[in-house]
Amino acid sequence: MNKQPERQTFFGGCPHDCPDTCAMIYEVADGKLTQVTGNKEHPMTQGVLCVKLKDYHEHHYNPDRVLYPLKRTGPKGSKQYERISWDEAIKEIRDRWTDIIAKYGSQSIMPYAYLGNEGLVQGLTSGDAFFNRLGSTVNEKTYCGSGSSTAWLLTVGPTGGVDPESFVHARYIVIWACNTISTNLHHWPFVLEAQKRGAKLVVIDSYRSRTAKQADWHIMPKPGTDGALAMGVINAIIQQGLVDQEWVDAHTVGYPELKERAADFSPEYVEKITGVPAGDVAKFAQEFATIKPSVIRLGVALERHHGGGQAVRAACAIPALCGSWRDVGGGLLQMPLWEFPVNWGNVARPDFIKPKTRVVNNLRLGAALTGELDLDPPIMGLYVYNTNPVSQAPETNKIVKGLAREDLFFVTAEHFITDTAKYADIILPATMAGEHDDMMFSWGHFYLTLNEKAIEPRGEAKSNAEIFRLLAEGMGFEDEQFKKSDKELIEHYVQWDAPQMAGKDMEYFRKHGYFHLNVGTADDRLPHAQGNFPTPSGKVEFLLNGAKNFVAPPFRHMYEEMQSGEDVDPLPGYVPPRESADTNEELAKKYPLSILSPKSHGFLNSCYANEPHKIKGQGEQFVLINPKDAAARSIRHGDPVRVFNDRGDFQGLAEVTDDVRDGVIVSTLGYWRSLNRSDGSVNCISSDALCGLGNAPTFSDNLVQVARVN
Repeated sequence: MNKQPERQTFFGGCPHDCPDTCAMIYEVADGKLTQVTGNKEHPMTQGVLCVKLKDYHEHHYNPDRVLYPLKRTGPKGSKQYERISWDEAIKEIRDRWTDIIAKYGSQSIMPYAYLGNEGLVQGLTSGDAFFNRLGSTVNEKTYCGSGSSTAWLLTVGPTGGVDPESFVHARYIVIWACNTISTNLHHWPFVLEAQKRGAKLVVIDSYRSRTAKQADWHIMPKPGTDGALAMGVINAIIQQGLVDQEWVDAHTVGYPELKERAADFSPEYVEKITGVPAGDVAKFAQEFATIKPSVIRLGVALERHHGGGQAVRAACAIPALCGSWRDVGGGLLQMPLWEFPVNWGNVARPDFIKPKTRVVNNLRLGAALTGELDLDPPIMGLYVYNTNPVSQAPETNKIVKGLAREDLFFVTAEHFITDTAKYADIILPATMAGEHDDMMFSWGHFYLTLNEKAIEPRGEAKSNAEIFRLLAEGMGFEDEQFKKSDKELIEHYVQWDAPQMAGKDMEYFRKHGYFHLNVGTADDRLPHAQGNFPTPSGKVEFLLNGAKNFVAPPFRHMYEEMQSGEDVDPLPGYVPPRESADTNEELAKKYPLSILSPKSHGFLNSCYANEPHKIKGQGEQFVLINPKDAAARSIRHGDPVRVFNDRGDFQGLAEVTDDVRDGVIVSTLGYWRSLNRSDGSVNCISSDALCGLGNAPTFSDNLVQVARVN
């Protein structure tokens, strides 16, 4: 009689850089991961997985996975490696780092990481304690979210804002610079339910995304002009007598000054800047102020131009002027992560950092590696984990040049030999989510989610936390931080006695898998009906006297005083983009088109962009171009085209469409340059210039030219 396989289930939490942080169920038979499904009990994600994750169990068994430590045997970039043991790998790293430190000092080594894993134990900051103890250069991690977060904290403080589940109660919903259907899918059912109840959905985005096509009203400003639009809406609210003066007087700071600045932004003036008809600016202001509850969901993309931080500050002012915070489902949603009870000091160990340790921003990796930043000492050792900068970072041609340096000792922990990893001297095999323990916070909802180790790691893969324990042992570090297991680190990082946890412990998570923070429910959360903002004044701060620019945690962790940068404009306002046809006429003569590079529907950043069935679903790299611009370049639908500027180029297939206005093209990111029709990808053309607030990226502030490939 055949023995039936032993079946087990474990709780999972999606590890990816996505606001949804889906609760999952791992199904295991005879030690093999056989299925990954959504947890149907979870109120937010409701048992549904996105197109990226629907076959996540198969991802663990991808035949191209790196399963053993590898050492380079051929030229950098050749993908020529030999298998070595973990002992050999750790010894090689220790010996090389020890030699580098002896010759150049510890700051000549730099870690480089982002949210390829979003867990507290395995994610963004999992290596901070080790590298701070090592004395390395500090990596400032501002790929995304830092500009909008800095603006948010300056204006309303570390509040989670509106619960995304509360959107069912809203009657006027604004999704601003977020393609919800592709990048925040599990919020969409709550928006649809609100529409069924009579809500109006307005999407503000510079192209007609999947989400914009489902809106009741799509407002399409020119790229980088959202700040002018927001200031125009503020002006129109004031001029139409729609300010909730009682709420503003009681719960805001600086209204008279904001009113004076907004006076310059008449609807007619705003139309000249943004391309949005003056009547639409006035209409939007009237509707948002009078149809209650009204709410804005701010997308990260709002920060991705020179004036992005100021645009976010201005957008944050709109619900305050209208008293939207009075109602359940009214106000603002940015990132609920601010209310998660995480002891970031225990995670990152800023106390390990030596005084005057330098900081290098991750957006400037290419400049750091090629000598453009003139660092002393230079970067001689690099450790990359949880990110693929040759796809995701700006000025990627410069990064490739730096990674190809023969004198750079480059180590990475990876799942695959990516476009970045192929330049590494040592590749360490990293676990996938079903193979390690973790606790997932979220930047899109209020649930902590447990991720249980369901199967033994394939091959000799190890979790990030385990790798750093081995490296710490190899470097002779005896600190208790590096002796805790992955499960013990979960216990160490969560502030279990915080009010948000309501007395819950790990036993609760082992039984249920997730917990909604004790911050109010979708039906009763009213965080700021009576003000009580976590700002110095306790109010919405339109006016900031003496504020300094800073990078918000968890993007940067307490290793310098928070407010240590340049002065911040006391008021919100409009800061024009650096690169646009309207603001840089000389550059626009060569490169007349603005480019937007949003996330791909079928990839999660560059994850899955090496899997044939995912590529088939997503389609080949495309370039959306307006019919007017296409005709001027003799480009027809389906033609191969080259997109280029002085920083680099890539190729794709033209999609001639009025989903973009003339003067703008759209091409989504995530594609691997090594798998593209040319050795290039979208971020080859992106500038590494930083946004005005939070050192955020300017991915939507770039001019290019497009030409048909003959």
